[in-house]
Amino acid sequence: MAAGDGRVAGCRVVVTGAAGRLGRAMCAEFGRDASVVALTRTDLDITDGRAVGARLAAERPDIIVNCAGDNDVDLAEGRPVRALEVNAFAVKALARAADEAGAALVHFSSDFVFDGEASRPYTEADEPNPRSVYAASKLLGEWFALEARRSFVLRVESLFGPAGAGRVGSLDRIVEGIRAGAPVPVFVDRTVSPAYVADVAWATRRLIEGAAPGGLYHCVNAGAATWREIALEIARLLGREPRLTPITMDQAALRASRPRYSALDISKLGAAGVVMPGWQTALARYLGSDPEKRGQAETLEA
Repeated sequence: MAAGDGRVAGCRVVVTGAAGRLGRAMCAEFGRDASVVALTRTDLDITDGRAVGARLAAERPDIIVNCAGDNDVDLAEGRPVRALEVNAFAVKALARAADEAGAALVHFSSDFVFDGEASRPYTEADEPNPRSVYAASKLLGEWFALEARRSFVLRVESLFGPAGAGRVGSLDRIVEGIRAGAPVPVFVDRTVSPAYVADVAWATRRLIEGAAPGGLYHCVNAGAATWREIALEIARLLGREPRLTPITMDQAALRASRPRYSALDISKLGAAGVVMPGWQTALARYLGSDPEKRGQAETLEA
């Protein structure tokens, strides 16, 4: 398969980090008409370069989708070597293996590569300025992924969707708290562009199938909001009266620095023919009767 030839159907797709939220969404999307090899951390230690090379040589993939990562932002501050092993050097091994297999590589990065000092959505051309160990490891992973001959690096943030293995996300905690009628602390000074994993998976496939060149793309749902605004929308969709406790990032005293403003501009993705719906629309679909629903082309392109 070659990028831009429109043929994902029938391809062999290896998904690493397949047990997580994003990995499961990728397996569902590509598994509709491609042969998917879903690899969890027990199946393949991506920090073992020799094991990565041997396994991918045996699988002979057309596409490698790396959803694995060390995403505990605060814990990474105390274990930088582990963060670098998983988020950076493992990606270098995957890029090398992708080239050897003649496969396209898809890798996911983070809004955390920015410092959060902007006043308008970040574009792919904006200079990164990571302010935590996690953020630095993700930026280094971007660089290594882009060394592959055919690679797509997609920056995502504030992922939500059916839970997989791993940590509970911010949006999950808000939904659970509102449903339980419990007090819910929400940031009033952190602005994000949430991303529904089903839409990210759909967009990933469309990007590979289209004529877009490889490279760096922002891949989130359209729009941006503070976590308080997101919580209010969740409550509206659930028909509940929320008990929100507004807090600032300074009050939270988090170990690792977070960007206060990390809205991402998705114009480049749109120019490639991949039009993402607004985060409110995505949230409504997720909280509806079919939480496993994948992104639908007719919805996304409306």
